[in-house]
Amino acid sequence: MRELVYTGFVSLDGVVDSPGGGPGEEHRSGGWVVNDVEFLPEAFSLKGEELRVTTALMFGRRSYEVFAPLWRGSEDHSAYKDLPKYVVSATLPDDALVDGWGPTAVLRSAEDVAELKRGDGGAIFVHGSAELARRLSDEGLIDRYHLLVFPVLLGAGKRLFSDADKAKQVLRLRESAAYPNGVVKLIYDVAR
Repeated sequence: MRELVYTGFVSLDGVVDSPGGGPGEEHRSGGWVVNDVEFLPEAFSLKGEELRVTTALMFGRRSYEVFAPLWRGSEDHSAYKDLPKYVVSATLPDDALVDGWGPTAVLRSAEDVAELKRGDGGAIFVHGSAELARRLSDEGLIDRYHLLVFPVLLGAGKRLFSDADKAKQVLRLRESAAYPNGVVKLIYDVAR
């Protein structure tokens, strides 16, 4: 069985909206990762660690439409180019997939994601994709969270976790680190 890992930047109050503030990230506090906290390379070392263990990527439709054109030619994301990619969307047409960014398939439902997880292979990482993350969490499909928590309170924006009335999920801390700029790395396994 494959692991599904959500990775993301999150504010202390749980907002994941527009951390970089680039195109497609129109939010009143957009850019809070790069504009409001001192950059320390060691605080972002998790991203390099993830590159070494990622065997596939998963996105919601909107995140895919933002990331695919940018990451396709990005030096920082070149290791992702040939990895399989999955876009979870009931509305994205197959002919809307970005050419030249490796094999990409559209999954139409949470059951399609569950079926993919039952297959062989390594970890699948979900980047951005707040709505997808909430849906997959509510369905019990996320196995691990890789979070970089930033010392900002954004008040409004897309939240990582839903407020759905669902059964409790217990998380087990796998790893943590705190950095002088206030960023905290938290890696949690979902207890099953």
